[in-house]
Amino acid sequence: MTSSHPTFAGVVPPVVTPLHPDGTVDHAGLEAVVEHLVGAGVHGLFALGSTGETAYLTNAERAAVARTVVSAAAGRVPVIAGAIELTAARVLDAARPLVDAGVDAVVVTPAIYAIQDRQETADHFRRIAAGLDVPLWAYDVPVRTHTKLPADLLVELALEGVLAGVKDSSGDDVGFRRLIAQNAAVGSPLRLLTGHEVVVDAMLLAGADGAVPGLANVDAAGYVRLWDAAQRGDWAAARAEQERLNALFEIVFAPVGRSGDAAGVGAFKAAMAAQGLLASTTMSAPIRALEGAVAQRVSDVVAAAGLGR
Repeated sequence: MTSSHPTFAGVVPPVVTPLHPDGTVDHAGLEAVVEHLVGAGVHGLFALGSTGETAYLTNAERAAVARTVVSAAAGRVPVIAGAIELTAARVLDAARPLVDAGVDAVVVTPAIYAIQDRQETADHFRRIAAGLDVPLWAYDVPVRTHTKLPADLLVELALEGVLAGVKDSSGDDVGFRRLIAQNAAVGSPLRLLTGHEVVVDAMLLAGADGAVPGLANVDAAGYVRLWDAAQRGDWAAARAEQERLNALFEIVFAPVGRSGDAAGVGAFKAAMAAQGLLASTTMSAPIRALEGAVAQRVSDVVAAAGLGR
């Protein structure tokens, strides 16, 4: 890893992966999404995260998505991509094609399915970092991995030069505040991005370097305005923008009794379709897209936010 690699800060949306009705990746649609996000002023792009349905894609599909995002971004903003796999060897197999595609950094979770202790988790990240020539980020998402990454371990790995940053989707705001404090105490070797859509203003005030909000696919400009207000120190404006975005986030509560992927990513896709940003709301099988009255409720929230067609 060298200093020539860009760092990530600001608004870095986890890009949705548009799909054709037959379930194949809609690369033209993906290019359009990237263009929309970059045009809204975002500061980076996170491909192949949970919002990008990476768990449902093959390695070949993931590499193709990375190539499309990098090509569409065209160097205007840096691209980080998720290499989400069971263990270190498999992560490296998934990550190397993403690096070949031109991503600027790779984000990985701790081991999934394999049960590893603290030392083994540290060695998991060390092995992956040693096998890549781009910066490595940790993805803290215990709802999916069933493992909460300890703040002291993340800082330790940063001081070793193993980790460049953390994408925190833990929902543990106390834990994230502690990570911010521990990181600052040793000179801030980590870049810290929150994935918690509804408290971005508070996390920026606390010292986060930016956000990776899935809702930015629906309203990227709103998150950019929030970021700009925070950079000016205008916390009243930042809070007002956050409250507006929180009202829009109600789209994820429109589905009742659906899976987290259907309710979250499905709602984002339905909201994007309501704005004309997606041609299809198809989700990766076996997830069913939001339809009928539920899709209409999402569309109504979008319209109330002034974001309809």
